[in-house]
Amino acid sequence: MGEAAGVASPWIRRFHPSADAPVRLACFPHAGGSASFYFPLSQALAPAVDVITLQYPGRQDRRHEAGIGDLHDLADVLVEELRPWTDLPLVLFGHSMGASLAFEVGRRLEREGITPVALVASGRRAPSRHRDEYVHQRDDEGLVRELKELSGTEPGVLGDEELLRMILPAIRSDYRAAETYKYRPGSDLSCPVHALVGDKDPKVTVDETRSWADHTTGPFELTVFDGGHFFLAPHAAEVNRILADRARAHVRSTAGA
Repeated sequence: MGEAAGVASPWIRRFHPSADAPVRLACFPHAGGSASFYFPLSQALAPAVDVITLQYPGRQDRRHEAGIGDLHDLADVLVEELRPWTDLPLVLFGHSMGASLAFEVGRRLEREGITPVALVASGRRAPSRHRDEYVHQRDDEGLVRELKELSGTEPGVLGDEELLRMILPAIRSDYRAAETYKYRPGSDLSCPVHALVGDKDPKVTVDETRSWADHTTGPFELTVFDGGHFFLAPHAAEVNRILADRARAHVRSTAGA
């Protein structure tokens, strides 16, 4: 588990602690995802970047806890959990639902006077670009079909009926949070935003991704990858480089100042 200021939290995972890193990366998993999804990323960036990953309730060691089906409520909780980790400059990175969640956490941090180094939003349309989606209302078979189509869940999990039955409530809760999320106009971000998208993603278009520019007064950058919703896997090296560059840019600017 993650531990900051001497307090362990079930919400935080820190796979490769980097005590001397000058910057920290906080990773927000996709709907149905767990902290371990980002283990390879943490391994790749350590020790230059201290990587922490959020672990939502309802999965893995938290499988007996109820999920939180409202993204705004989840963001409120995560701000409290992440506050002790803001002793270092913080880059926020989220994929799919995690991108919306990272955005909402970033907004809340900025309202407290804590400006993230950057937000890297992956595989998710901009907050103001709403779609009516109802996957969370499907029966279990329909939900599993969605997971198979997006190819973001381990095949071994989808083939294990007992394990699948155990995690489906958490996945449904995540989908409910993602699909019922409504952007609340107000203060957005002032930090740089870098949006990533797969050009064949059925969940988000390049145009919907480009609208992330409307949610920051800082610089905006868009990178389009060849691939679907989980383009992260085949393009892991390039995604890792983008995240490392965001972290290093802050270190360089601080050194220059």
